[in-house]
Amino acid sequence: MRPGRHSRPGDPDQVTPAALVRLRAPACGQPAHPSPPTWQHGGVTAATHSTLFPRTPDTPDAVLEGLDPEQREVATALHGPVCVLAGAGTGKTRAITHRIAYGVRAGILQPSSVLAVTFTNRAAGEMRGRLRQLGAGGVQARTFHSAALRQLQYFWPKAVGGSLPRLVDRKIQLVADAAAACRIRLDRGELRDVTGEIEWSKVTQTVPADYALAAAKAGRETPRAPAEIAQLYAAYEDLKRDRAVIDFEDVLLLTVAILQDRHDIADQVRSQYQHFVVDEYQDVSPLQQRLLELWLGRRDNLCVVGDASQTIYSFTGATPDHLLDFRTRHPGATVVKLVRDYRSTPQVVHLANGLLSQARGRAADHRLELISQRKGGPEPVYTEYTDEPAQAGGAARRIRDLIGAGVRASEIAVLFRTNSQSETYEQALADAGVPYQLRGAERFFDRPEVRRAIVNLRAAARFGGNDSRLDDADDLPSQVRAVLSGEGWTTEPPAGSGAVRERWESLAALVNLAQDFAAAKAAAGTTGTPGITGTAADTAADTAAVSGATLADLVAELDERAGAQHAPTVEGVTLVSLHSAKGLEWDAVFLVGVAEGMMPITYARTDEQIEEERRLLYVGVTRARERLHVSWSLSRSPGGRPNRRPSRFLDGLRPGSTGTVGRSAAVGSGGVERGFTSPVGAVPRRTQRTPARCRVCGRTLTDAGEMKLMRCEDCPSDMDEGLYERLRDWRAVQAQRTGQPAFCVFTDKTLMAIAEGVPDDEHELARIPGVGMRKLNRYGADVLAICAGREVAEDADGD
Repeated sequence: MRPGRHSRPGDPDQVTPAALVRLRAPACGQPAHPSPPTWQHGGVTAATHSTLFPRTPDTPDAVLEGLDPEQREVATALHGPVCVLAGAGTGKTRAITHRIAYGVRAGILQPSSVLAVTFTNRAAGEMRGRLRQLGAGGVQARTFHSAALRQLQYFWPKAVGGSLPRLVDRKIQLVADAAAACRIRLDRGELRDVTGEIEWSKVTQTVPADYALAAAKAGRETPRAPAEIAQLYAAYEDLKRDRAVIDFEDVLLLTVAILQDRHDIADQVRSQYQHFVVDEYQDVSPLQQRLLELWLGRRDNLCVVGDASQTIYSFTGATPDHLLDFRTRHPGATVVKLVRDYRSTPQVVHLANGLLSQARGRAADHRLELISQRKGGPEPVYTEYTDEPAQAGGAARRIRDLIGAGVRASEIAVLFRTNSQSETYEQALADAGVPYQLRGAERFFDRPEVRRAIVNLRAAARFGGNDSRLDDADDLPSQVRAVLSGEGWTTEPPAGSGAVRERWESLAALVNLAQDFAAAKAAAGTTGTPGITGTAADTAADTAAVSGATLADLVAELDERAGAQHAPTVEGVTLVSLHSAKGLEWDAVFLVGVAEGMMPITYARTDEQIEEERRLLYVGVTRARERLHVSWSLSRSPGGRPNRRPSRFLDGLRPGSTGTVGRSAAVGSGGVERGFTSPVGAVPRRTQRTPARCRVCGRTLTDAGEMKLMRCEDCPSDMDEGLYERLRDWRAVQAQRTGQPAFCVFTDKTLMAIAEGVPDDEHELARIPGVGMRKLNRYGADVLAICAGREVAEDADGD
């Protein structure tokens, strides 16, 4: 199977040495020294976790509670540029959401001025949910495409005129029509692969005439002759133009074109968004990077988060170069390394570190050595089977035993290299009576039974006490069970597998979500928002009083989840490809088919391709929290020739194998690297603001007046009263000359801050809140002269 079949869902003169804080790292994969309790936050919130979170923190400082030292560095580094190198399971999402929330709660960031960019709608929805729970609602969290599409729809009439062309959901039919126009016959696999080549060309900003040269330079294995693909690409673009439609990649290309050509529109976008956070930065394509640069303009309030060792989408145009070159492009950047792994046991982390220790190439030179923060667990299990059916049967039996021992089916996953491997495991699990779900197949909220269930829940919320199904239901979970009983939900699952069992699993996921939702509402002490009023709602109102949650609340939660494609947990073993498993985690993971020819895949021939296959296996290993089973088979089918061997990536790692486990752990030490300081005499830009803390007592300041003084209102002042009066007299003269109110020159609080700080030069004056670049240029010389005790020239006008 070609990689294109997997697609990413949905981007000085004088300096002081960079200070580097390093943590003492124990041996590879071994537990760290016990951390203070406040560092331990109970494990990183799983990507599969609910969007329901604890009570909103009361103060800005409370937002920082529970973060480890490096996560806290991320959260408090609110001036750009910032680069967060975050290993698997180290809490990167937690760190960046708390960073945004702390900035908002401390009054440093305006919610509407922040744009957080992710790579999937689900991740964006999860981030918005976390930010709301942290008291930072209003922050925009979107995918590159979603953010670009909104801008394109808004500015198209102004920039181009008329309505934006229709966006096609799937381009494969257009590619088929282009092939027919070129009289080129493509089978289904070739059609899919050619579509992937067109997508790669567009995100790397390659035009049809340059495709052959670009593909050869990138070492791509093309599904047809490069000249044919270039011809198909050109015909595809002509068809789109003739039919007045655009595709997914055009959304980015057209937005880039408008922002490049129309400076007035670019300025409007930049005035809206002034702070940017980009997650999974190792997966940014050249086109997404260009869009990000246009959003930023000449500013540098940018925080990027990524891990070069998890770059597994290069076939789609993603490259870790933007992450690895960040410090080169931004010499003043703060770099924070997150290496404390809260997800996996030391045994799993040891294997993950061992995989990367053998890696080569640029990404490997920047690898992070993870340090498990969890107690020990079982060693990874390695199993060799005679053939693939025997491997699938063995995995199914082990999974059945785990479920029998109390492990939830939803906390178990089978990961494979290609989707074609799935069928064998589906059959083996069905034969063993184990429920399963295929991830990446039909979306949860698109299932017919789920759509009907939500319609019925919405109706029950609307009719409330008039719905006879709710007569005996006295809380939200029982109401949901009552409504879904009519759709086929029962207290006990149906026997066996198949369509009936799959429908039941979908409804059971909704029932479980209702229970979690009600419990979270009750724990948070909220009152809920009843969706119905009047006497007919008496029953529902009584129910809401128990947990604080109503059916209307649950329906709103489901609507939000559907928009973000954040499905509730279905109680079944997950079958998923390694590419689609990125961002997810389970208690027990079965990595199957880890043999030469499949891992690395046969068509991975160059050093770069082989290393990406190694990183793909690393991603698979780091999905496991506690139990990891690695297996391979000697032949494909029973009786076949046993000519397969375990993957070379396991050499020196699995028992009985030989090989060299490479370099020392020093490469991955965690910590913080401070950016270079500005040259002497340089004036820092106004955008570089840090969390405001009282210089007397250290409390975080949120009041604008206190932030200008850099102290609490009631903390003692060391202001030079005489200087303050001279500044006020000077301000009155300036205000009279310009015909404007005195506060427009400088406010009283700014003058007080100047009189307290008594700056000696422009650098110190620029650090005082209320002194921007414009006022520094206009009034700086006068203010510094007054502070130095010199007279200001009579004819000075401040210009």
